[in-house]
Amino acid sequence: MRRAFYALEPGGWRDYVTLLHLPYTAWHLSYVVLGACLGAVASWSRLGLTLLAFALALGVGAHALDELRGRPLATRIPDGVLVGLAVTSIGAASAIGLVVALDFSLWLIAFVAVGAVLVVAYNLELAGLHTDLWFGLAWGGFPVLTAAFAQTGRVEPEAVLAALAAVLLSLAQRRLSTQARHVRRRVNRIEGTLELPDGTREPLDADALVAPAEWALRALTAFTVVLAAALVVARL
Repeated sequence: MRRAFYALEPGGWRDYVTLLHLPYTAWHLSYVVLGACLGAVASWSRLGLTLLAFALALGVGAHALDELRGRPLATRIPDGVLVGLAVTSIGAASAIGLVVALDFSLWLIAFVAVGAVLVVAYNLELAGLHTDLWFGLAWGGFPVLTAAFAQTGRVEPEAVLAALAAVLLSLAQRRLSTQARHVRRRVNRIEGTLELPDGTREPLDADALVAPAEWALRALTAFTVVLAAALVVARL
C-alpha cells in the first residue's frame, strides 16, 4: 500500500514529487492567499513573494526535514540531499521575508524569525511542538496572519478570525490524515467484517478504513484551493 494517496512509485524523480506533498502544500498555500486577500486591495507583488517564501519553507524545507526524521514516505532521497534541500529552501524563504520586511515593514522580521523556528522545531519534533495543535497554528493560522500583515502592516481583527478558521480546518485535516497514515504506514494486516442488520457482511480492509478520510481530504483540498482562487478573482 502506498504511504500516502498522492505518493508515486518510489525511486528517482518520483521521490522528489512525492516529497512535496502537493495536495497539502496547495492547501496551506491557499491560506496565504486567504490572508493576503482579506483587505479591499491586495499588493500582488508582496502576495507573490509571500507565496514563494511559504512554498519554499513549507513545500520543500518542512517536508525535507519531515522525511529526514523517520522516512514517513519511504523515499530513497539521500540524507545529505534532504539536509541540503531544507537548508537552501528555508534560507531562501527567510531571505525573501527579509527583503519584503526592509521594503515594507521591519515588523515582518518577527514573522520571518517565528516561521524559521516553527519549520525546524515542528518537523524535527523539537521542544514538544510536534502536536496537532501546533500543526494547526504553524501551518494554518501562521500563514494567514503573515500574509495579512505583509499586506497591511497590522494585525487586524478579521485576520485573527481568519487565522482561527485556518487553525480549525487544519485540525480537521490532521485528524483525518492521522487515521489514514496509521493504516497506510503502520498496519500490516487487517481482518474482520461488518455485519449489517439484514445479515449482509462487508469485508473490512485497508481501503474501507482509509477511503472515507482520504475522500474528505481531497474534497477539503479542492475547497481551500477554489476558495483562494475565488478571492483572487474578487480582488482583480
